[in-house]
Amino acid sequence: MTVIETRQGWFDRVVLDLGRQMRWSFLPPLMIYFSAGVSGLTAIVGTFFVKDYLGLSAAFLAGIAFWAGLPWALKMPLGHLVDLIWRRKAVLVYLGAALIATSLGIMYLLISDRAMMAAILPVEAWYVISALLSPVGYVVQDAVADAMSVEAVPRVDDSGAPYNQETSRAMHTTMQTLGRFSLIGGTVAVAILNIVMFSGAQDLDPQGKADIYASIYLMAMVIPVLSVSGVFLATWQLRRARVRMQRSGMSKAEAHSATSRPEGHTKLNHWYFTGGLVFVILTLTIGLSDVSFAQEIVFAGSMAIVLFLMRQLIANLPPDKARALVGTAIIIFVFRAVPLNGAAATWFEIDVLGFDEQFLSLLYLIISVLTLAGIIVLRPMIASHPITRIIVFLTIVGGVLALPNIGLYYGIQNWTAPLTGGIVDARFIAMIDAGLESPLGQVAMIPMLAWIARNAPSNLKATFFAVMASFTNLALSASALATKYINQIFTVTREVSDKTTGDITVAADYSALGWLLITVAALGFALPLLAVVIVQHSRFKTTD
Repeated sequence: MTVIETRQGWFDRVVLDLGRQMRWSFLPPLMIYFSAGVSGLTAIVGTFFVKDYLGLSAAFLAGIAFWAGLPWALKMPLGHLVDLIWRRKAVLVYLGAALIATSLGIMYLLISDRAMMAAILPVEAWYVISALLSPVGYVVQDAVADAMSVEAVPRVDDSGAPYNQETSRAMHTTMQTLGRFSLIGGTVAVAILNIVMFSGAQDLDPQGKADIYASIYLMAMVIPVLSVSGVFLATWQLRRARVRMQRSGMSKAEAHSATSRPEGHTKLNHWYFTGGLVFVILTLTIGLSDVSFAQEIVFAGSMAIVLFLMRQLIANLPPDKARALVGTAIIIFVFRAVPLNGAAATWFEIDVLGFDEQFLSLLYLIISVLTLAGIIVLRPMIASHPITRIIVFLTIVGGVLALPNIGLYYGIQNWTAPLTGGIVDARFIAMIDAGLESPLGQVAMIPMLAWIARNAPSNLKATFFAVMASFTNLALSASALATKYINQIFTVTREVSDKTTGDITVAADYSALGWLLITVAALGFALPLLAVVIVQHSRFKTTD
């Protein structure tokens, strides 16, 4: 076999096979996932808006990230609700779209008519409201999209013959892979748009930049339109499939049965709604009161509720599968719970390294494109290797890729640039690092999603997705808490000036950033590996 034949075989197995397994029925949930990816359209604008217009600290922003992550715990009752109202689940997509549109509208008005908004509430309050409304909208839509991703995988062909187990498994894995692919595909689209929108922005006055920021938030209104369109397409496809089956000789009842959920009635389990109600009461009570360690109390309460509901849920699985799922979830939780650098690192890139809006958009594009490539290239590894090996691989690679960021703080670019004629400068190092690191986070979730799609009871698919997602998404809240703690220990401030007088109210101080980056890198490397060792030497050992 020649090298060319080998490469052609690899390309066919890794890339072309993914396209062959695509079904048009996958498109509706992919549109909702894509709209979630498009939400990144406002990420860079939000970063510069907070930096230039709001005097919020890095620790406070990490705190907002904590509260914004908590609505994902509401996937528990939402997922069970989707199972209960399966035929009317589209209503939840409309609700999520309305919340997202409201969040975007607030940010648009904050930039385009700040005085009017400030006359009603402080600008910082509006920002917090927007930051909290948006994730609620996305979690509502995501709960439905997860259910639709299972429904989108056909059980029978056009003649009514059921697919075999191997084919069905391949389609479920492909659906979940394409779900991540679509999510990141949305970020690619918005990164390209951001590059175009921010072209020449560095030469504009503050009002000119504000006009661009406002335009981007207005463009982001396409997000709710995309998700609602996905629901309409799913309805049309379902009706078309039933007509096609009837034309092939099936009765109307048989066609309806072949395109509907195979199991019987889903029984109401009040614990999912009770747990969600307790979560809401706990969050509002603690969040609206002046209680010390409010975030920690809410996190601990949320974790207790989710663990209780997980125990209720896995009772529906055989003991060996239940233990394997718990072990897998623990490993992924720790992998996602490691602290991040936070806003301080981005401020350093903007203020000290001189990264502007357009270059950050370019970084965003590189990350998105190479994440897509990484998902495709790593798909065979995901399908043929246990989750433990995947997490170990991703952790080691992530630890190595943390080094360039640390090097940039300590001025490695001042050494590499002269040696390479100015080629390997700060921007070059940032691009290479961002490109190599990009696929890591998304790849880790695919195995668990595919496992649930294949093994969860068919009348509880959405509930399984929701509860396990709540558990793993609480890891992001843990990550936000850890990020806040580290930013409190290693305090970093950027320069803040009064927009009216120009007086500096907070001086820039990046002296502690180096230790912050080193601490984050060390924890991100050590904790996931320790979790794998502990789980694999326990009764929750997983080979999935």
